[in-house]
Amino acid sequence: MVYEEVKKAVVVVFGALLNAVGLNLFMIPADVYASGFTGIAQLLSSVIKEYTPLYISTGVLLLLLNIPVAILGWQKVGKSFTLYSVLSVAATTLFLSIVPLYPLSEDILLNAVFGGVIVAIGVGITLKYGASTGGLDIVAMILSRMKDKPVGTYFFILNGIIIFTAGLLYGWEKALYTLVTLYASTRVIDAIHTRHEKLTAMIITKKADDLKQAIHAKMVRGITMVPAKGAFTNEQKDMLMIVITRYELYDLEKIIKEVDPKAFTNIIQTTGIFGFFRKE
Repeated sequence: MVYEEVKKAVVVVFGALLNAVGLNLFMIPADVYASGFTGIAQLLSSVIKEYTPLYISTGVLLLLLNIPVAILGWQKVGKSFTLYSVLSVAATTLFLSIVPLYPLSEDILLNAVFGGVIVAIGVGITLKYGASTGGLDIVAMILSRMKDKPVGTYFFILNGIIIFTAGLLYGWEKALYTLVTLYASTRVIDAIHTRHEKLTAMIITKKADDLKQAIHAKMVRGITMVPAKGAFTNEQKDMLMIVITRYELYDLEKIIKEVDPKAFTNIIQTTGIFGFFRKE
């Protein structure tokens, strides 16, 4: 248990380092903006620097933006999830002050693509290990529970605001390159983890009862059991069907590997749910 928590913390810190590298070596020098709260912090830092005598770094602004979100997350989302989100944001802020703000290329397209990919790798591995980079993830989860709408709506709205503001302030060319960054980031995150908020897992196993008990011990989710039979072997098995959020995928994978490593599991996108689905 301790080993798993330490491993998750190490992955979160490494993901934060990748975020800082992508930002300071590629995106910030090129005035290309990331998605979510990181992009808002970049925009605010640029505006404050240009229109006031003050300068506040992206890392500091990112930390300040996440303080009220962390408090809300602690109350509404969960303590463990929020703690790892806070660790991610704090580590990102630290690494942004350590990694030099140095452009590796003068080509804005290279900066947009490589910056987006590197940041997305950091976000993707953080999500894959059941943690979050904070900010918009927590806000979207809270709003989704209040309004019962998919979190993708809130990602789209906030990223749209970032792109539109960047276009108004610094020219539409920069806004278009920001779109390139967002596209590259989304594709990489999809490849490493998933952007879908809800997922359906269909697990074919011979150890249905053991697996059911292990899942219920860790997660509060309903499970549907369906008798199944191998078409080639004629072996009697069971299929467990369970709907989860993307943040629970890591825990489910770990449970399956521990209880029945030979189980066949199919994870698919869930586009909608009718009926009761626990949100708290």
